[in-house]
Amino acid sequence: MSKFRIYFIVCFTIFSFITFSNCAKRGFISGGPKDTIPPVMIGSNPKNHSIHFDKKQITIDFDEFVKIKNVNQNLIISPPMEHMPDVSPMGNARKTVTINLIDSLKPNTTYSFNFGDAIIDNNEGNVLKQFKYIFSTGDYIDSLKIAGTIKSAHQLKTDNFVNVMLYDAETFKDSTIYKQKPLYVTNTLDSLTTFSIENIRAGKYYLVALKDKNNNFLFNPNEDKIAFIKEPIEIPTDKSFDLTLFKSDEKFEAARPAQITQNKWYVPYSGNPDDAKIEVKKDGKTIPSAYTYFPEKDSLQVWFPKIDADSLHFVATKGDYSKTFTVKPRPKMKEIDSLSVNGKSGTLDFLSDLLVETTTPVKSINKDLITILDKDSVAVPFTIENKTKEQKIYLKFKKAESDNYKATLLPGAITDFFDKANDTIVLNNKTMAYTDYGNLTLTLHGLKRFPVIVELLDEREKVITSQTSESSNTFEFTLLPPRKYYIRVIYDDNKNGKWDTGYFWDRRQPEETVYFPEAIDVRANWDVKEQISL
Repeated sequence: MSKFRIYFIVCFTIFSFITFSNCAKRGFISGGPKDTIPPVMIGSNPKNHSIHFDKKQITIDFDEFVKIKNVNQNLIISPPMEHMPDVSPMGNARKTVTINLIDSLKPNTTYSFNFGDAIIDNNEGNVLKQFKYIFSTGDYIDSLKIAGTIKSAHQLKTDNFVNVMLYDAETFKDSTIYKQKPLYVTNTLDSLTTFSIENIRAGKYYLVALKDKNNNFLFNPNEDKIAFIKEPIEIPTDKSFDLTLFKSDEKFEAARPAQITQNKWYVPYSGNPDDAKIEVKKDGKTIPSAYTYFPEKDSLQVWFPKIDADSLHFVATKGDYSKTFTVKPRPKMKEIDSLSVNGKSGTLDFLSDLLVETTTPVKSINKDLITILDKDSVAVPFTIENKTKEQKIYLKFKKAESDNYKATLLPGAITDFFDKANDTIVLNNKTMAYTDYGNLTLTLHGLKRFPVIVELLDEREKVITSQTSESSNTFEFTLLPPRKYYIRVIYDDNKNGKWDTGYFWDRRQPEETVYFPEAIDVRANWDVKEQISL
């Protein structure tokens, strides 16, 4: 072999080794782009949109492995079934979804299985949104539909997972929603403020929506919110329907009392407790008592002196309602704590009154034993608002900027229901300069009617301040603590100065409220002017 040939072979070998080595070092395996495509149905047995359906099992095939997520929350069957079908796969992924029906099917009825967000692929969790399997036990698939919007009364954010339902107008009675499931149903799921009910047969229906805590399609006024259209609607229709959810103002009803201490009992209730009366009796004689609201609970606190008795009678009344409970006191219960009066010291803003709270009901207040002095030790005139049932006392006075206020409640200023009096209480508060606050002027365009109440809310929808107008559309809020505010407008149709909810049994809607959905930022030493269209 010639030297040249040997040299060429050696050089080629070295060059090839270096080239392929470098390629191997720089190369990598790519997994490709991320899968963002949801599963695709490739077939079903029986076929989707079948008629004369008479099977007990449905299988739906997909082009990839799928799982079923939160089927009890996501799957909406219309009309509702008494027993939820068995749906798989719930755990291990498969390419086939199987539905085993438990209930017997109604004749000549179109059924819709809306899976919502329940079907996801196994690898990336891509959701097959609003997949529907539809069949009819009759000769055809019903194809009519209605649509609309939904919101929550007196609440900025609309409730989620709301059932929207249709009932046959010919058989509908006042009690139907309490006892019978609807003919058709859909659900807004977790984010929608619109609804659409499809595959409806022509006819007249009542439209009702429920924020249904038990998801049983029956109205429980103690737990559920309701929305409804008062008159029946005729389908087909091109109209869009607006539904407003509210907690129904049910009639007052008391439940069996429960003993907490020797001197205090709880009386659970449903409905509105305003103007209710609670009497405690022993051997037919009335025992002096008082009741207050239990904050954040649907119970009344009933207070009365320690008494020895084998049995007591609690009589709860309101209007034409009356119910008597016979209870047996437990003598070994502890006695109620003594009166405690609590107030806060610190910074007091110009919208707030000085709040004093008590642990027991207040029987009397001696104003002569209460003083409020400013930083120059000059007495400040004040008035007292005693909210007995809330166990709150407000001391109201005009506040100057950059001032100090010392409130003193001498012994005996407050006497409670058990004739216990307070010890000396001193509360020291101060105000800031006017420049530490902001001002907001609102001009509302498009008001429908008067009077209106305009409320400023914080991010938790707590009312910070409000104004009422009989004619003007301009509202001036001064000396506001710096923060972001939401605006709520209430049409006070019954002119009682507050928002009133509705009552389904009387077909009464809640008073209309309108929100300005964007927060308004009010900063210190700012004057903000807003033009708002309603």
